[in-house]
Amino acid sequence: MKKIAILQSNYIPWKGYFDIMGSVDEFIIYDEMQYTKNDWRNRNKIKTTNGLIWLTIPVKIEKLNQKINETKIADNKWYIKHKNSLQTNYGKATKFKECKDFIFNIYEQASRLDYISEINYTFLNEINKFLKISTKISFSTDYNIGDGKTERLINICKQSNSNIYLSGPSAKNYIDEALFTKNNINLEWFDYIGYKEYEQLHPPFEHGVSILDLIFNTGEDAYKYLKTYIE
Repeated sequence: MKKIAILQSNYIPWKGYFDIMGSVDEFIIYDEMQYTKNDWRNRNKIKTTNGLIWLTIPVKIEKLNQKINETKIADNKWYIKHKNSLQTNYGKATKFKECKDFIFNIYEQASRLDYISEINYTFLNEINKFLKISTKISFSTDYNIGDGKTERLINICKQSNSNIYLSGPSAKNYIDEALFTKNNINLEWFDYIGYKEYEQLHPPFEHGVSILDLIFNTGEDAYKYLKTYIE
């Protein structure tokens, strides 16, 4: 039995994204899809004294139907602004000093990259290690995905020899469940309900922020706040 998940890459996503990664045998980054503005590909939320703000990487839109993995960075100094913002808003977090070098070193790696997909992958790969997630990461470009929203997912399942597909709940709007049944692939839905709260700056508590919030507030115990953690 092999279980996979397929998602577009996000910029330092929230804990639910990492939980899906930690729940499967292979996680496939689906960056052949069209880049969409004002989405999660190049930005995410952090907490501040004035509420939630976006950390956004400026990107270039150079053509119609531009794919995520074709999208280049527009300002090579973006990482300086992001590090300064994290220092300002998380400097007093319980585990900031403990985790600052680890996170800021990833920023230094990312600062040398030209494409948003490369940056997102770098953060995902390094943070997975911190969260004790050992799932294999691959790319949809490694497969011949074909056409059709659901058909593409099924094609990747077959080519990766997977018989279980794990999806986030938002995909219920477009996935054809009958096609999975027809192709003898079990379709499972990840449930984001039931996350534990932790000591977080600037109440009220907010789950839907970048994983950086969890890391800076809980440090090496961050993985214990994921649903995939088993005591």
